[in-house]
Amino acid sequence: MSYRSFARKQLVYKVKSNDILEKLALSSLNTSEQTEWQKLVDEAKENLHKIQDDEFVVNYCLEAQWITYETTQEMLNYAKTRLLKKEDKAVPIYSDGLKEVLRAHAKLTTFYGAFGPEKFRGSSWIEFLNNEDDLKDIFLQLREGNLVCAQYLWLRHRANFESRFDVKMLENLLNSVSTPVSLQKLCPWLKNDVIPFVRRTVPEGQKVLAKWLEQAARNLELTDKANWPENGLQLAEVFFTAEKPDELGLASSWHWSSLDHQNTEEVCQLRTLVNNLRELITLHRKYNCKLALSDFEKEDTTTIVFRMFDKVLAPELIPSVFEKFIRVYVREHDLQEEELLLLYIEDLLKRCSSKFTSLFDTAWEAKAIAVIGCLSDTDLIFDAVLKIMYAAVVPWSAAVEQLVKQHLEMDHPKVKLLQESYKLMEMKKLLRGYGIREVNLLSKEIMRVVRYILKQDVPSSLEDALKVAEAYMLPKDEIYSLRIIDLIDREKGEDCILLLRSLPPAEAQKTAGRVIIWARLALQEEPDNSNEDKAWRLSVAKTSVDILKLLCDIQKDNLQKKDEWEETLKQFKTVASLQENFEVFLSFEDYSSSSLVAELREQHIKAQQVAQAKHKPWRPAEPAAAEEDRLSAESKLHRQVLALQVSRQELEAKMILRALNDWNVEGALRKCRDLFKYHCNTNTGKLLFLTCQKLCQMLANGFPMAIPEGLNLPSEIHDLACQAATICSPDFLLDALELCKYTLMAVELSRQCQMDDCGILMKTSFGTHKDPYEEWSYCDFFSEDGIVLESQMVLPVIYELISSLVPLSESKRYPFDSTSLPYCSISEGDSLMLPIINSISALLQNLQESSQWELALKFVVGSFGTCLQHSVSNFMNASLSDKLCGEATLVKSKHVVMELKEKAIMFIRGNAATLLYKVFNCRLVDLNLALGYCTLLPQKEVFENIWKLIDKAWQNYDKILAISLVGSQLASLYQEIEMELKFCELSTDSRWGIRLSKLGISFQPVFRQHFLTKKDLIKALVENIDMDTSLILEYCSTFQLDSDAALQLFIETLLHNTNASQSQGDTSTESTKEQRSKLLAKAIEMVPLLTSTKDLVISLSGILHKLDPYDYEMIEVVLKVIERADEKITNININQALSLLKHLKSYRRISPPVDLEYQYMLEHVITLPSAAQTRLPFHLIFFGTAQSFWKILSTELSEESFPTLLLISKLMKFSLDTLYVSTAKHVFEKKLKPKLLQLTQAKSSTLINKEITKITQTIESYLLSIVNPEWAVAIAISLAQDVPEGSFKMSSLKFCLYLADRWLQNIPFQDETREKAEALLKKLHIQYRRSGTEAVLIAHKLNTAEYLRMIGKPAHLIVSLYEHPSINQRIQNSSGKDYPDIHAAAKEIAEVNEINLEKVWDMLLEKWLCPSAKPGETPSELFELQEDEALRRVLYLLLSRPVDYSSRMLFIFATSATTTLGVHQLTFAHRTRALQCLLYLADKETVESLFKKPIEEVKSYLKCITFLASFEALNIPITYELFCNSPKEGMIKGLWKNHSHESMAVRLVTELCLEYKIYDLQLWNGLLQKLLGFRMIPYLRKVLTAISSIYSLWQVPYFSRAWQRVVQIPLLSASCPLSPSQLSDCCESLIAVLECPVSDDLDLIRVARQYVQLELPAFALACLMLMPHSEKRHQEIKNFLGSCDPQIILQQLEEHMNTGQLAGFSHQVRSLVLNNIIDKKEFGILAKTKYFPVLKSHVMNTNNVTELVNYLANELSLDEASIFITEYYKHCGKPVPPGATPCETLKVFLNGS
Repeated sequence: MSYRSFARKQLVYKVKSNDILEKLALSSLNTSEQTEWQKLVDEAKENLHKIQDDEFVVNYCLEAQWITYETTQEMLNYAKTRLLKKEDKAVPIYSDGLKEVLRAHAKLTTFYGAFGPEKFRGSSWIEFLNNEDDLKDIFLQLREGNLVCAQYLWLRHRANFESRFDVKMLENLLNSVSTPVSLQKLCPWLKNDVIPFVRRTVPEGQKVLAKWLEQAARNLELTDKANWPENGLQLAEVFFTAEKPDELGLASSWHWSSLDHQNTEEVCQLRTLVNNLRELITLHRKYNCKLALSDFEKEDTTTIVFRMFDKVLAPELIPSVFEKFIRVYVREHDLQEEELLLLYIEDLLKRCSSKFTSLFDTAWEAKAIAVIGCLSDTDLIFDAVLKIMYAAVVPWSAAVEQLVKQHLEMDHPKVKLLQESYKLMEMKKLLRGYGIREVNLLSKEIMRVVRYILKQDVPSSLEDALKVAEAYMLPKDEIYSLRIIDLIDREKGEDCILLLRSLPPAEAQKTAGRVIIWARLALQEEPDNSNEDKAWRLSVAKTSVDILKLLCDIQKDNLQKKDEWEETLKQFKTVASLQENFEVFLSFEDYSSSSLVAELREQHIKAQQVAQAKHKPWRPAEPAAAEEDRLSAESKLHRQVLALQVSRQELEAKMILRALNDWNVEGALRKCRDLFKYHCNTNTGKLLFLTCQKLCQMLANGFPMAIPEGLNLPSEIHDLACQAATICSPDFLLDALELCKYTLMAVELSRQCQMDDCGILMKTSFGTHKDPYEEWSYCDFFSEDGIVLESQMVLPVIYELISSLVPLSESKRYPFDSTSLPYCSISEGDSLMLPIINSISALLQNLQESSQWELALKFVVGSFGTCLQHSVSNFMNASLSDKLCGEATLVKSKHVVMELKEKAIMFIRGNAATLLYKVFNCRLVDLNLALGYCTLLPQKEVFENIWKLIDKAWQNYDKILAISLVGSQLASLYQEIEMELKFCELSTDSRWGIRLSKLGISFQPVFRQHFLTKKDLIKALVENIDMDTSLILEYCSTFQLDSDAALQLFIETLLHNTNASQSQGDTSTESTKEQRSKLLAKAIEMVPLLTSTKDLVISLSGILHKLDPYDYEMIEVVLKVIERADEKITNININQALSLLKHLKSYRRISPPVDLEYQYMLEHVITLPSAAQTRLPFHLIFFGTAQSFWKILSTELSEESFPTLLLISKLMKFSLDTLYVSTAKHVFEKKLKPKLLQLTQAKSSTLINKEITKITQTIESYLLSIVNPEWAVAIAISLAQDVPEGSFKMSSLKFCLYLADRWLQNIPFQDETREKAEALLKKLHIQYRRSGTEAVLIAHKLNTAEYLRMIGKPAHLIVSLYEHPSINQRIQNSSGKDYPDIHAAAKEIAEVNEINLEKVWDMLLEKWLCPSAKPGETPSELFELQEDEALRRVLYLLLSRPVDYSSRMLFIFATSATTTLGVHQLTFAHRTRALQCLLYLADKETVESLFKKPIEEVKSYLKCITFLASFEALNIPITYELFCNSPKEGMIKGLWKNHSHESMAVRLVTELCLEYKIYDLQLWNGLLQKLLGFRMIPYLRKVLTAISSIYSLWQVPYFSRAWQRVVQIPLLSASCPLSPSQLSDCCESLIAVLECPVSDDLDLIRVARQYVQLELPAFALACLMLMPHSEKRHQEIKNFLGSCDPQIILQQLEEHMNTGQLAGFSHQVRSLVLNNIIDKKEFGILAKTKYFPVLKSHVMNTNNVTELVNYLANELSLDEASIFITEYYKHCGKPVPPGATPCETLKVFLNGS
């Protein structure tokens, strides 16, 4: 066939093929006619076989819109096959057609994996194939929420867009992420793919990514509250936990992220957010405190505690919440607990006071009070109470009131401040009660407030006003005066007086004075004659009168003032009277007008005269109404008198006489009493005398008088007579006295005529206010028993006698003229004598008959004396009397007198004997009266009667004493010396009998015996408990006995009896102490009375040793008695003993008695008292040895008891060092050690630390007080050994060092002990360093066994610390928490061990920055610097130093030939490492300033020296300039030619080819072979990923084989059961399959079999799904699914493929498995498993639910089917029939389907 014919045929075939191409394009729009488009495909295949133009065939296969995925794959394979046939396999030749076919194959595989074959359409395929912007498809899938598809596309296309990816694309990518995307799928993709990709390709995009993550995490608080805040943290921390770029990126990537990119504002904000979310989660979950993120970010640790308190709504829950949550939080954050609680109270009060609060809104008060209950520091408690007081709403609630009062009762320095604040709050509360809110008032406002309060007239007005006055320092009298004025205005005069009377006199005086001044001014105003004004003026005047009366009473001692006020009182009385009685209302000054007053007086006197004229003389009985009228008239008359200034005395005199004429005795007596009370002058005396005479005459004549019941008229008459005698003129005095004498006799007679309710004679007398019964029963004076007299018989007689003795005279009297019998003339008296004698006889007879001997005797003596006085006064001179009276008169008068004398003497003697017996038989003897009666009897007779009475008295010492006293006086009168002595001895014995009988001591054995017998009674005296020293001495003195012996016996007896009486009781009771104090006073009182104390001291010394050692009071008594005796014969140091007692008394025992005490008490036969539980034994301490002292005190040692024990030790001169040592040990064991254990077991607490510090200072003070320095060091070291390791042990050893150094300084250089001290000091230094180092490790949580073993080598330890794993972790994840601070630990260790840390750092920098490779050692991977842990340690070291310093040092390293740290020669590898660190640490500006070049040139320099380092490692000499100027392709091929047998060279060639884009097919074919040959699989994996975007290299024959080996080798090296690393490798192999651009060339069946062998069926199924041949693929999948358990596949998909890079393809595998189950209708396989809901969801998404509904209805239950149908309808948005039964729901579904 000719060429032209061939060409023509080829053209025809091409045209036909193009026609078929058009038909295929039309057919792709309608795929329903399968036979038609299948014919077109077959026809196209046939034509393509005939066409020889491979380029046309390839383009045709690429451009045709094949209907199905399988057809498209088949045609692409056909094109590939045709191209490969014509190529020489030995030498790879570049072919554009083959490149495009391979690219289309890769795109088809991507389409299949992303969308599945069911979504394949010709048009969509051509569009997908021709789309050059791969990110566009990814953005679209993300917006639609199809994350798994986007992930798969990202995985397949990442290499394509990596080189052109920028910040804008990143922003579009992030903005495309749909909101409802699952975090469980999104976070792994971001972590494993996106973030490492961004860091590698666009490091500057990290801030965009960080900002987006921050905002997305914050949004979750609103969009996904159920999982907040864990979901926010999960998303936010992805940025920091993402894999590093080199873990997935290219080996030749020079974009190692700078620290500058990691410390941008956005990244720092995200890091802060991560930390905040972690703390927020802890707060939510651990501390049960839920806060919004925005609120949390505003808080710090302090205010978070506040919010935790705020969350507690019920105050009663605060203590439990505080203990359970808040205190834990406080301690974990090392906050000051007590101060924090106070700050919260302040914050709470501030917040509550800043907003409006009602009087009933007191919830904050209860909360604040509850928080106070959590406080333990009393100072802070008081501060809190004060703050609550200031902020509480007034009036206070009951809770606040109770809180304040509770703390006011406490004993604390701040109570005074609390009281002042309480007063202020009370004032505030008081003013609020009156509606006054302002407290800061001016002086004018204060008085206005006071007046306002008083005007309210509530019960507390005055008290409140006084409080205000006191608060603002106003005078009280001003407040009282305002109150009284207000009361006067309210017409409450009585209240005014009551108020004044309640005030102190001085205050009342000032107040009353103010009120009177006000009253004057008020009444001075002209009246307006209104009723209100009249009532007000009357109230002012009357109240002023009462006030003035009170003032006069107050000023009774100040006569001048009293007179002034009385004058004022008269004025106000006049005003009040005229206003009240006569309605005369004038101004105050007008009432003083004399003319006006005179006129008014005349009017009222005339009116009274008229009224008196109309009054009837006397009526025996007056009705009550008439009596009231009379009294009213009389009262009105008196008021008129007072008002008109008429003398009341004149008026009263007339009224008294008128009353007597009317026989109105009561009225007359009342007026007499008033006159004597108010008008005490001579005129009144005369009136009273006349009135008394008149009454006596009326009683003598028996006139009918109106005497009220109960009125004792004789007593009233006697009172009148006495009053008259006191005030009358001298002219009436003698008569008045005589009248008094006989009216008193009448009173006594009247008393004997009366009986009280007890049947006892009344004995009242004038001037007494005693009870009659009491006076009669208990008076010392003699009162005679007698028969009651008849008043009708006795009283008229006595008053007739009085009228005769003092007759009433109507005639005019002359000066000093007397009418009474003793002083009248003989002519007047003779007419009176006979009636007088008759009256005397009659009365005397009556008295004798009634046994009234005393009255009779008194009456006889008095009447006889009166008659004798009358006779003697008239007959003083015989001659003169004879001339005046006449002889007959004289003789007659003498005869009468003598006759009266004889009768009187006889009567007196008889009466005296009788009365003497009566007097001595009384209970109380009137000695004077008895002696008087004795003088009335003859001498002989009287002594006989006295001794008879003594003999009859027996042991009635009182009666005998009385008789003997009378007899002694009588014998003295008669000068009977012997008789007087007998009576004196008898009286002495009687007195002692009386005194001792009161003490219960019988005096009978020695009564009336010789003086020597009185000694026998001393023993009984001293044994008496009530005996007194003075009594003993008096007894000895009285009877002339030895007082020393008696006093010593008394003291010993007292001590013995008191000790014995208290031996069974508690010696510490108050009664015992009081008794001991009395005993001591009594004993000390007796000591000075002794003439010699020697015997007493000896005796008391013996008693002291026998006393109870716990009875301090008794011991003190004995010691003070010995001290008072002041004898030097005893060996007891009294002052020392008393001082010891003083210390022991102040001390309370804290431990039970020891065995030594029991032994002592047993030896001395003393029962152990209860006081032994609280007291120390005196004897064992004072008299015992040092050994016994320490046995007792060793159990008493404590911090509280130490001061007292120290004083005791000093006093007793015991070893103080021993005390200090023992106390230090005790306090350490009992107090400090438990606290230290508590501190190690729990979180550090500020309160515990404070307590430990305080106790430590106490122990150190003890040790510093020890005199022996060696002892001090030894005990300090022994205590330090028991301290747990940590900071406290370090400080303990430091104190030991101080003590040891002090000891060493005090030792002389020649002393032998100096070497010992130096050795100890050296040993302590070593121990201190070791302990300090361990303490640092513990403090920083680095106390692992590895580090603890290196404590002795601190430099090695520091180096080891800088190799800590956390250093690498913190460089990789800077947001991590709880990383130990290695720098701080190293610094502290260096400080403790005195190491130069700078040198260590320099050594480490040189070691890690410039490592030296040993001969034969493989050089480090220069292209994976981020994998170098040593370099991360260098970064950590340099981060602790200033950036400027680190940058300059690294710059020198990167550009110099030798290191500044030593003489080490710097290689290109060293320079590379230094420059890498510099670019990481320093920002762009710093780097450019150091290099003086743009940052891009610096990075280019880094790239060059990195390659130069590799050349250097291969020993290929090349300079920087030569490398930069050489052609790279020639240099690479030369290197490959000469060094292809070296792995390092192969890698270097690979890196150079990638960096300089050398894509020679033959070279790359060899490179891939060598990489496989050197088993550099991980590196080969990265290289294949890197060249996946280079389509030309896909033609390399070894390209697909390399991918196959990369996938298979990890699987071949694994075995069941898989380790985590092997499982990870298996996942990576599957990812490689998905990433492989030539996956069609892979033997996926072999890979699947290997996965099956490793028991990973899900992975195997994924491989089978990627097989290129559809028929074979379907058959293999069918066979595989038939042999595997779907549940296992679904489980592995969930566990290993659901997240990360495999998630994009896992949904295809899951759909395949589920579709297979649906097709086979094998729903039971997944029934009742956790994957059954997944199956339900899948069938709903695919709308293929009918078969599942049938299964549920037939196999399970209608309910299950109904529930599923309901869920399906909701998914589709269809309405669900309400209330439908399961059966009805199923019918509706079946009918609808």
